[in-house]
Amino acid sequence: MPKSATPLSETQIRAMEARATRYSIADGNGLVLEVMPTGTKVWRFRFSLDGKRQPLTTIGDYRRISLRVARERARKYAEMVASGVSPAATARRDRGAEKRVDLLRDAAELYMATAMSVKSEEYQRTTRRALDKDVLKAVGSKPISGVTSEDIVAICERIKQRGSPKMALHTRNVVKRLYEFLIARQLATSNPALTVPARFIATPDSRTRVLSVDEIGKMLRAIHASNIRRPLKLALHLLILTMVRKSELIEATWSEFDLKAALWRIPAARMRNGEEHCVYLPHQAVAMLRELRETKSRRRYVFPTVRGEEDRPIAKSTLNQAVKALGLDVEHFVLHDFRRTAATHLHDMGLPSAAIEQALARAAGEENATAQAEQADEQRNGLQRWADFVDEQVSGGGQRR
Repeated sequence: MPKSATPLSETQIRAMEARATRYSIADGNGLVLEVMPTGTKVWRFRFSLDGKRQPLTTIGDYRRISLRVARERARKYAEMVASGVSPAATARRDRGAEKRVDLLRDAAELYMATAMSVKSEEYQRTTRRALDKDVLKAVGSKPISGVTSEDIVAICERIKQRGSPKMALHTRNVVKRLYEFLIARQLATSNPALTVPARFIATPDSRTRVLSVDEIGKMLRAIHASNIRRPLKLALHLLILTMVRKSELIEATWSEFDLKAALWRIPAARMRNGEEHCVYLPHQAVAMLRELRETKSRRRYVFPTVRGEEDRPIAKSTLNQAVKALGLDVEHFVLHDFRRTAATHLHDMGLPSAAIEQALARAAGEENATAQAEQADEQRNGLQRWADFVDEQVSGGGQRR
């Protein structure tokens, strides 16, 4: 039986340096890693048959075979040895079937199967999406060494043109980490993403995402056709109609609403600018709120939690999780983008910028009563036009239920 050994880690393996003569370190279960004077690292399998030590069987080059895969091979070969069969011939067939890693597409698969295998499902998903959607389509067929910084810049520019600067920065970082992995495995000698400064792609607070007309309809149809709870469907719909921030909506109490007057007064204590904010509700929003009040009339909050008896609002992450559960292919979208989407389309409809800023609660209130009344009328008319416009997009591809 093979002697026990302290299992290796990817970090330890990458740190192993060449010496004047070859040396090997055991991982356990017969698996050893041999380090050559050239720096090449090779997986081998050590075993005995009929009480006699056999020549080392080569599993393959560390650059192409991950620690996880090497362990799986060693386990398979150990089972063969236990049944009295030499694994040498099987190992030769396995090496012959091993895919060469020359093109970036092959390198990305190796990266996902090794470095990414220990990451969370969400991290793997976002990395895979960046690679498949933009990187591999553009340069996947290029040799690893043939990808240039100009290629990375071009990829990022195309993503930015879609209105997604943060996704462009995320994609650049995915390529950077991919090449760091390849350099550690001696499959690359330079990192083309390293010479593309992040500040030239996007700043940390850079967001310009605006949903297109088609995306508005697609998203709301998906929300209303989904299996998420009805109050959450209405919350998401209200979020885009009212142009308020997510926290302002989910922490709303019934005492703030005058549904007969179609008015929502958000107290100054809940507003970011410290001033009371009036939301002039379109009739679609009033209908949704009446529905919610009929089912939650005894509760203080418009969107109370369903967990426990305590009267408190839903968690801040609830709506994000609801949208995530839809699995929509809407590029780099977050709920806050509803505000920018509404403002952009209202501007295109001709609503004055001052009225839009007031609707977003960005501008200070007018002291002149006449100016306030005029602006209130503009906001009321603007939000009603916006709600009608949104309804048109929803009904354009199906009926809301």
